[in-house]
Amino acid sequence: MSSVSYIDAVNDALERMDDLGYERGQGADLANHGPMGAEALALLGQEDEVARWVGRYRGAMEHHEPPTARFALDPMDESSWRSALGAFGRAGDWELLFVRELAEAHWREVLVRWWPRLIPGLFAGLTHGLIRTAHAVRGLYAAGDKPTRLQLRELARGLAYWAARYTELPGHPRLVGPHTLPAAVAALPRVASDGPMGPATARGRLDTLAELPGYTESLEWLAPEQAPRLLSEMTLQFADVYLGHPEVFPVPLIHGVTAPAAVRIVLPHLPHELYEPTLAQLWQVHAAFLLVFTTDRRDEGTAAWRSEVPDLPPVADLGARAAEHGDEHVIKFTEACLREYALLPDPRYVAAASAAQRRISRLDAGGGVGGAGAGTP
Repeated sequence: MSSVSYIDAVNDALERMDDLGYERGQGADLANHGPMGAEALALLGQEDEVARWVGRYRGAMEHHEPPTARFALDPMDESSWRSALGAFGRAGDWELLFVRELAEAHWREVLVRWWPRLIPGLFAGLTHGLIRTAHAVRGLYAAGDKPTRLQLRELARGLAYWAARYTELPGHPRLVGPHTLPAAVAALPRVASDGPMGPATARGRLDTLAELPGYTESLEWLAPEQAPRLLSEMTLQFADVYLGHPEVFPVPLIHGVTAPAAVRIVLPHLPHELYEPTLAQLWQVHAAFLLVFTTDRRDEGTAAWRSEVPDLPPVADLGARAAEHGDEHVIKFTEACLREYALLPDPRYVAAASAAQRRISRLDAGGGVGGAGAGTP
């Protein structure tokens, strides 16, 4: 049994990382994963490992300086804040806005107010705005009626990162189609690449997403479904996609699972009328992931993954294995897969978490650089 509680581990980690900026890496704009990784590690029952992991994480890569506020944003004046969406130079202004909002209202009230404003830009930071927000929400819910200043600031920073890296994809997704999620994924045409798929190719595909065959039509392919069931279909389908594409750089496709798993954390705190637009935006992001990062169906929907993971590890061991591995993506992905597996015990969740632990470099071996940052695939 851990000698440190979840709440204490999370707050200690937030204090140790309070001076880190939103992004990291020399000549790169990679998202700060520290608070997310620490919270997920504590959720995995590895509370005693959190402080040591924070030290490993901080030493793996230099973070940018925290942004400073320059010009106040007025949350009551849409012309004030809307023009600042997607302006990363305004990150400090966004953080100050949310700090003030959270000082004046309950965190759920702030979340509900801003969710519909931010959800069209779900792709922000390769979905890290959403994911960081969700990890903060889970910590606040666990704290009950006694959230700490650090926890409230972390929610402010999650929302601020989402707003500052806000990215709308082309088109308007709606759940009005005839397809189940697996059928929609199977129907989406993949376009072969002229050369090897790398970051430059992925960025080019993202820039021309609306021109790729099938993309625009796919935004209305998905049929409406109950939110909990559709979220399970999304996480399972993209655990399968992850397993089916060992040839793809091993980090970006992870977010096909962690993004809907993050939405599951937040959904109970949102009004029901926000469910469907949120799920529609998730499908749009999933379609983009498939078209940007894959060029064919490869081994999706098959048991080819069993050659890589012939013997599934014990579910109870995965959390400790993720902590030992140390990479922040592995930790977050393992936690999401285990949480989804508890709701729908399909072996592909366990296999995907195990595969990520093989495919991604360990933190001590130069891992943690991931390549899953702000708009840099």
